[in-house]
Amino acid sequence: MDVDYTDEEWGLLVGLPQSVLIAASQAEADGSRRTREEWTVGMTAIADGRGSASSLVQSVAAEVVARQGNVEEGEEPPIIEFPDRDAGITDVISRAGQAHELLVAKADPEDAEAYRFWLITVTDAVVSATRTGGVLGLGGEQVTPAERSFRDSLATALAV
Repeated sequence: MDVDYTDEEWGLLVGLPQSVLIAASQAEADGSRRTREEWTVGMTAIADGRGSASSLVQSVAAEVVARQGNVEEGEEPPIIEFPDRDAGITDVISRAGQAHELLVAKADPEDAEAYRFWLITVTDAVVSATRTGGVLGLGGEQVTPAERSFRDSLATALAV
């Protein structure tokens, strides 16, 4: 990765994947068990970015994972929630648009595309991690309209 990002720009790119995970997890109100499953799947999808062909995605994913490194072995990372769900989701969409503009201005086109695709992959993993509704695990929706709406808004902001 040959691009020189300011601290603020790098902070946006590194902070966005986990913010996307939070927003995707909160797009539909689930119970704590479902939210924990979504977080586990989301963090795995973020960590998988370390194996990307894109040096930008590799670097961002490695930093996100390193920031989670303060969790003791065997201990689950804390689940973070927005104090105001709607405002939090709106903020994530706004920051995704800022990240898109930054990537268009500074990043190699292949790295920019890989980063945007990676964020959508994280979102897809989170929103499809558990079924919502149903009884005793039967029935319900794999991806709810609220989750689909968040994913579509994110894709629009990222110009995917």
